[in-house]
Amino acid sequence: MIRSDIKALAAYHVPDSSGMMKLDAMENPFSLPDGLRDPWRDVLAKVEINRYPDADMAELRGQIAAHAGVNADQILLGNGSDEIIQMILLAVCAGACVVPAPTFVMYDLISHWLKRPVASVPLSADFHLDADQFLQVCAREKAEVAFLACPNNPTGNLWPEATIRKIAEGFDGLLVIDEAYGPFSERTHTHLLAKNVMVLRTFSKLGWAGLRLGYLIGEAEQIAQMNKVRMPYNINALTQASASFLLDHFDVFEQQAAEIKEERERVMAALSAINVVTAFPSQTNFILLRVPDADAVFEALKRHGILVKNMNSARGLLANCLRITIGSKAENDAVLKALGEILI
Repeated sequence: MIRSDIKALAAYHVPDSSGMMKLDAMENPFSLPDGLRDPWRDVLAKVEINRYPDADMAELRGQIAAHAGVNADQILLGNGSDEIIQMILLAVCAGACVVPAPTFVMYDLISHWLKRPVASVPLSADFHLDADQFLQVCAREKAEVAFLACPNNPTGNLWPEATIRKIAEGFDGLLVIDEAYGPFSERTHTHLLAKNVMVLRTFSKLGWAGLRLGYLIGEAEQIAQMNKVRMPYNINALTQASASFLLDHFDVFEQQAAEIKEERERVMAALSAINVVTAFPSQTNFILLRVPDADAVFEALKRHGILVKNMNSARGLLANCLRITIGSKAENDAVLKALGEILI
């Protein structure tokens, strides 16, 4: 009954964070401000949950389009960016998917679910992406789709625009530029939109992780085609109402992102001062660092009540690496204090 290749896979694991300082999932550390809670509740109280949600989501797509500087017919909504990745891989012609390595695991995982071959292009030791090599692999594998996380997860770096542009202009298939961490980055890529170039975004990292809302930007005709594989009513009524309300207060979340970026630079400077730590440059809301023994440090942090992401099992370029989400100032201070005790 169950495919043998599915039986061979491990389910996506989310570790138990009960009682822990949760800095493993790149979440915004700030709760919804008190001043927005009551009006938000008033909005939710009016939602008729006995009815199916708005299937077309025209109003919400219009709000997001205005925020992104495009037209509403250039927006496709998904239950997080993961669902949109699945839609893309369902809709694109059969053929290989090409990704950098390491990068966001869901590109590879969803491709395997759908029996689409995946080819990876290794990054350099400093996580640089070679555009020529990437295009060579695309040509060799006759790729139909490629994903570039800009900035990249889990490395945190943003590749030069010239690299992204060269791939966009040299690749014949569909290039998806994933801007999940765009709110913390120095640039976006909507100016590269073309028939074969789309930009993927999510509100999760900005503070709406519990809403599960992502969106794809592309040319209207391409979005219309992708919409054909979208499940009906994929964005529930409470998420639609919440997102519509929160978009009217988007400046609150932009300010939070600015504070996170400031904290990122402070934490980076402190980590760089620890002799046995290599902290890699980041344009995200997390920092990747290499320590002498990642497994030991990971367990020691857990004993301090701090949960981070241990990347060591991936080996290769991520050997002895930990990925730490930028939290509140108090959380970041706790991490730095714990690391100081563990490593010095």
